[in-house]
Amino acid sequence: MSEIPFPDAEAATGVFVEHRELLFGVVYNMLGSVADTEDVLQDTWLSWSRRGPGGVDNPRAYLVRIAVNHALQRRAVVSRRRETYVGSWLPEPLVADEDGADDPALRTESVSLAMLVVLESLSPLERAVFVLHEVFGYAHTEIAEILDRTPAAVRQVAHRARAHVHARRPLYEAHPRVRREATERFVRAAVGGDIAELMEILAPDVTVWTDAGGNRRPSALRPVHGRDKAVRLLTGYARRGAGRGGAGSLELRYRRVNGDDAAVLFQDDAPYAVIVMDLTPEGDRVSNLFVVSNPDKLSHVQKEEA
Repeated sequence: MSEIPFPDAEAATGVFVEHRELLFGVVYNMLGSVADTEDVLQDTWLSWSRRGPGGVDNPRAYLVRIAVNHALQRRAVVSRRRETYVGSWLPEPLVADEDGADDPALRTESVSLAMLVVLESLSPLERAVFVLHEVFGYAHTEIAEILDRTPAAVRQVAHRARAHVHARRPLYEAHPRVRREATERFVRAAVGGDIAELMEILAPDVTVWTDAGGNRRPSALRPVHGRDKAVRLLTGYARRGAGRGGAGSLELRYRRVNGDDAAVLFQDDAPYAVIVMDLTPEGDRVSNLFVVSNPDKLSHVQKEEA
């Protein structure tokens, strides 16, 4: 952090650190990128350090307002960058340590990777309102002050965003035990190239999303829809990987990713891919499969001893 240009430097630092986890959670859920979130928090710190805590009645509200508005400005940069992104873009996963000792970022409100994908279809304003209201419980009047809009306008945006999200994602979350069992079952079938088992566990209308950023081969550049195509894709990966020593040399760890049980593959002690599943309401089949293998999005993932 740069030098603070006002006298009460220690107080300013203390207040910012106290609220940093909240700010990280809000901004990350708006952007889906750890690197961009850290940049926004740095901008928020600089704005806060110039202002300082003196005379601020509610530092928490003030800091959230600064962070949200910096994040909205950052969305334009993120959107331009994604125009040239190779293949599908998925949010950067937040992966807990193997012993369950989460990174501070993971102690904030967790939004699943599947939900973050849905939030990508909202406008920046809709996403900000949805995150603040639905995830962090801010009242419409509070959000109006943060975004400098009327409460009536915020309520309209909130209604539109909520309807859009609920239309694409039913209000259902699988039990953690069910998700863990389904994850283990899928990974065994996928790594082993077990076509019959994959046909059983994948829903007929399953969609497979792979994000390699052009840095992994092979990788599907677009989402693959339908069970037959998904099985061909997954068994093809298993065959090619085994032929090059890939699949056979991959080590598997089960971790919590964005609050959900998921699988993390390592190769030569480096993170190779994060695999997250979204289950059908019955909890017995995979409706969406998200595979993040872009090394740039896995740099913060560490491998511990088994």
